[in-house]
Parts: sequence; C-alpha cells; structure tokens
Amino acid sequence: MHGNPMNIPPVSIASVKAALIEQYADATLRRRASMLWGTRGVGKSSVVRQVAAHFGVPLVDLRLTTIEPVDIRGAIYADDVQGKTVWFPPEFLPPPEQPAGILFLDELTAADQRLQISAYSLILDRRVGNYRLPDGWQVIAAGNATFHGAVSHDMGTALADRMFHFNVQTVIDAFLDHAVAMGFAPEVMAYLKVRPDKLDDTQAQVAADHLVGASPRGWEDISNVLKSGLSDNARRLFVQGRIGAANAAEFFGVLRELQAAVDVVRLLAARAGNDTLALLPKTLDGLYGMVYGLLAACVDAPTLARALEIIEQLPEVRSQAPLPVREAQTLAMELLMQRALERGLEAAILDSASYRRYTEQRARDGHGR
Repeated sequence: MHGNPMNIPPVSIASVKAALIEQYADATLRRRASMLWGTRGVGKSSVVRQVAAHFGVPLVDLRLTTIEPVDIRGAIYADDVQGKTVWFPPEFLPPPEQPAGILFLDELTAADQRLQISAYSLILDRRVGNYRLPDGWQVIAAGNATFHGAVSHDMGTALADRMFHFNVQTVIDAFLDHAVAMGFAPEVMAYLKVRPDKLDDTQAQVAADHLVGASPRGWEDISNVLKSGLSDNARRLFVQGRIGAANAAEFFGVLRELQAAVDVVRLLAARAGNDTLALLPKTLDGLYGMVYGLLAACVDAPTLARALEIIEQLPEVRSQAPLPVREAQTLAMELLMQRALERGLEAAILDSASYRRYTEQRARDGHGR
C-alpha cells in the first residue's frame, strides 16, 4: 500500500474493543479475521488481551518479527509407513482439544514477506500445511502502515478483502480513562488534559525524521519515571530519552508550574472557605493538576469527603485569564464518584453536603443529576 490508503474512519481503542467482543460472540463473524491498523503504543496488543480475558479463553500471541517462516509451517519429516514426507505443526498453534480462543498475529505488516505467506494462510484458509485452526478460534492481526512511520510491507488487496479492518487512533478521553484506571502520575494526566495534541506526535516525528517522539506507551513510561525514586537529573534524562528533547522541555516547563501552583497536601489540610480559596490554582495547568492530584490522594473516606469540599469551591476562583472551572468541577466530581465506586466509598459521596449541593445546582442549571 502506498500513501494513506485508509478509506475507513478512525476509531478509538475502546470502540475497537467493544466491536471485537461482539465479533467473537458471533460464531459466524468469529471465523473472519480482523486487522488492527495504528501507530505504536495505541493499545492494539493490549486490547486483544482484554478481549481474550473478557471471554476467559486462551490467547496465542505471535510476534511475527521474532520468528522464522518455518516456525509457523512446522518441521518436515519422513514418514516410513506412508512413504511420504509430512509436516509436524508447531506446538504453539492451538491443538484440536482447545476448541476456542484468539490467535493474535502481531506486527503482521513488519514481518519478513516469506513469513507473511504462512501467516496469510492462517488468515485466508485458517490452515497452514497440514495444520487446521479449530473452528472456534478467531484470528486477529495488527500492524502499521507505511505512513505510520514504521517498517511496513504492502498488504495486497486479495488479503485485505478477507478481513475486517479497524483504523485505530489515539483519543485523549479514552487514554485518560485508561490512565486513571491504571493510576498514572497526576502530572502526566494533567499535562495531556491541557495538551491532548502531545499524546501522540507520530506525524510530526516522521516529518522531522526523528527517532524518538511521544506516544501513549511512552507516556505510560514517563508516568513510571515520575513515580519512581530517581534523582531529578536521572528523571530528566529518562524523560528526554523516551519522548524526545523538545517534548521533554515543554513537559518539564509545565511540571515546574504544577509544582509551584498545586500543593494537594496543604489543600487537604486547609479549612474550608477562605483558607482553601487562597490555595486554589489560578492557571489552566494548575487547575487540572489539582484535579488529578486530588484524585490520586483519595484513598479513604475522610480524604474523599474533603476533596469534595475543595471541588465545591472551584467556581469561587478568580484569575486574570478565564478558566474552565465548571468543566473542571464536573470532571473532578465524575472522577471522584468513579474512585468511590472502585474503592467501596460510596457512603462518603452520599453523606457529603458538598456533593448534594453540587447535584442540586446542576439540576437547577438543567443538567440533571
């Protein structure tokens, strides 16, 4: 394929997961392979693991760039009884006694073209050599196109015509939901909330011919770096080495601002009213830094109740530049409710006068509860 051949709309990884779950649940559709196209770090591999886990079925994950063509076709041997040479199938392919599962052919477009021939046999005919894939298994492949800036071999139309295709792209809201669930560093979530264009800069990276750039997987690594005990100098080196010098410089600039503007510990310890108002951030970065910082701190009922009081006061903030305080307040309340449900702290929400006043105000504004 040349240029950008995607004549299908981009979809989020969450939408792909839902579609693959429905496909697997249908015995007929399950027999047709699906292909996930997308840049590195968008979550193609992880979503396939999640689908297998959803159904509790085995997953055979073949990274095609790490194996040889003979590894899929198997080994040939002489059968004296039959007077023929026959093939021993590889042990990693699903045996007949495993009637259902997912066979994942990762990095399909980057694999050696000789290997792709064997992989295509599994996709087209659900067999290779004498081996036949059990009927209950679904084949899912993943890879990059040439315009994603990765090593990629063309896929012919004959093969493409035998697959469902998904053009997977990064969507900031879906990524932030994942980041919250995985406990990412609050600074990373706040930064990407304000600068969603920095989630994935593959196109700019390719255009500038840079080796290193930002990606969803890269931001997960940056989160781990921030949560580690590394020294400031080592932390800077690791961040630069993961997302590139320019991205790192901008990120550390915001990080300094967050550290200067947001002190979650002091906020939680302050009294409601003027003491709290004096500590509320007055910049966009600081606003979202506080939201995600409070979320990370809410591990028990008293802290959650106090966080709700702080969020209630957000509309009182006055700053030189207009801030989306109502939007930030709604986001914070939704995140805190989600955290309460995850940790069994619903009572702290229901008993909170701040939360009751918030829902009553939303009802008066016509937003409902």
